[in-house]
Amino acid sequence: MNKVTYKTAVSLLREGFIGVVPTDTLYGLIAVTDSEDAVERVYNLKRRESCKPCIILTDSVERVYSFGISLEKKELSILEELWPGPNSVIIEVKKAPKYLTRSTGTLAFRVPNDEDLRDFLKETGPVVAPSANLENMKPAASIKEAYLYFGEEVFYVDGGDRTGPASRLMRIEDDKIKVIR
Repeated sequence: MNKVTYKTAVSLLREGFIGVVPTDTLYGLIAVTDSEDAVERVYNLKRRESCKPCIILTDSVERVYSFGISLEKKELSILEELWPGPNSVIIEVKKAPKYLTRSTGTLAFRVPNDEDLRDFLKETGPVVAPSANLENMKPAASIKEAYLYFGEEVFYVDGGDRTGPASRLMRIEDDKIKVIR
């Protein structure tokens, strides 16, 4: 198993590799958002439906603006209440590439609560981060379980067991939060 530190993971991601890292909820299968090839490999490894956008982890609300979003004052206020935390929010985007939006015109973002993870994301930039499992299978609770799914195809950052629930998925409609899952 190719276990690495966060520091090494930053370099590997910048080189286009795929990794499994602990998030504030579950383990995520991650790739940098600015590499179409790496994002497509995440989809292939997961056997994920090609029409479903992945959740994007980022270190701050400000970084979300790089995807061409515009937020009303009330929407920004709601995001600042939800983040950092285990809340993924679907937002309409204007400049994001289709390989990320999957032609939906939206992306789901999350600013994690874990400070070490946010520091990591400051170094890597935004990453796609679906749960570390094959489509419709149980999410990996440890890197050993993730290894059973992905083997030597990826690197692993060990964060101990992750048995918590997935992030809440929501969107903001009419200045109110609508929970999807």
